[in-house]
Amino acid sequence: MNFYEQTIVAKHDLTAKDLNDLQKRYSKIITDSSGKVLKLENWGLISFANKIKTFNKGHYIHIKFQSNSEVIKEIKNKVKLDKNVIRDLVVKYKKLDLKKEYFGKKTDEKETK
Repeated sequence: MNFYEQTIVAKHDLTAKDLNDLQKRYSKIITDSSGKVLKLENWGLISFANKIKTFNKGHYIHIKFQSNSEVIKEIKNKVKLDKNVIRDLVVKYKKLDLKKEYFGKKTDEKETK
């Protein structure tokens, strides 16, 4: 089994319930196909540098998981049909870093010393 990271960009006007359902839907696809979700991060509402379709902002959801390549095909098919998803990206890794958080709270170096 391989390690993957998937980042989903959803429409900005979704409710918290819709975002939660979106996270559960893609996590369920992974777990139903004998995969394992290692980490799920909700990066929040972020402005785009350039418009995507007619949108200026989007909700970012980041999933780190371990699975086989068949799951990726199924995820890609589901994303194409999902009207709430603007963009997505799946990246394959040999080894996955679970400690790194790209949009997590940053600690001040002076406080940690």
